[in-house]
Amino acid sequence: MTLSISQSAHDQMFDEMSAVEPIYHPDPIDTQDFMGQFPPLMGKGYWRTIRLRDGLEVTLAHLQVHDRILTAEHERVEAYLEFHIHLSGIHENEGNLLGPGQYSLCGIGLMPKLPLDISDRQPFLEVQIYIREDVLRSFIANCEGELPPALQPWVGSPDRPRYACFAKATPAMQVVAREMLRCSFQGLPKRMILEGKCVEMLGLAAAAEMTRHHNDRPPRQLDLLDRLHHARDILRQQLDNPPNLAELARLVGLNECTLKQGFRKEFGTTAFGYLYDYRMQQARQALELGDWSVGEVARMVGYTNLAAFSRAFSKRFNLPPRDCLPR
Repeated sequence: MTLSISQSAHDQMFDEMSAVEPIYHPDPIDTQDFMGQFPPLMGKGYWRTIRLRDGLEVTLAHLQVHDRILTAEHERVEAYLEFHIHLSGIHENEGNLLGPGQYSLCGIGLMPKLPLDISDRQPFLEVQIYIREDVLRSFIANCEGELPPALQPWVGSPDRPRYACFAKATPAMQVVAREMLRCSFQGLPKRMILEGKCVEMLGLAAAAEMTRHHNDRPPRQLDLLDRLHHARDILRQQLDNPPNLAELARLVGLNECTLKQGFRKEFGTTAFGYLYDYRMQQARQALELGDWSVGEVARMVGYTNLAAFSRAFSKRFNLPPRDCLPR
């Protein structure tokens, strides 16, 4: 069954729900931390929004819809950059599918008049970050003075369609999202931790955008150091399916010998020595969170063979992966 609803009716349903089940403050010492129940007609669960500062807020949601929901969006200007990551749940937005382990990043500008199609196949566990242009620009004031070319589409024009990117979330992004959803602190420590996690998440998204941008640039525009760091970033972004050495060299515009020698000189190890160590570090962080099984973590960092993952992990940390799971 599909529930088709207009955006105004959708908003009215949430307003009526707030009158019956008032929004409350889960953190009694933070008046900018709001939680509400999902309308029973649509599903069950909660959404929680924390306004961290003027122009920066995060929404954490864990909910299950009863039936597929099709919401007719209206065209409007969106004044915030929106980062949205799914740990579970599927919906189609702006003609793109966002599923488990994926994220979307939508820029400032004109939001198209396209339907939002929410699937009822699994519960939603998600994090959304909203940041206004002036707050975004405050992070680069003492850096490059202007947004790097790869990030300039993030800040669009109110009369043009906003930029939208849908991509696979890196293991690091998924770990940060889990940490935000599980944050148990209150008051100032909570606000400082969540703001830091928002910045970390947007930094990871910026790194992914800049890596994609470099992939589209002619290799001659990069010097050797740029290319080596680009190679490192490609390995980080593609843990589950990394290129071989020949393909990596091609992607960054170097021959294999130069890549091997330069990578060892710059990072103190081979390209795949670096990949191995980074995979193991990401795997350990994920295991210690306790939200994934050993097999899930193995797949997350690119191992299809659980025994091979266990051997690699044990060699790196001198203990089996299962010993890193919370007791």
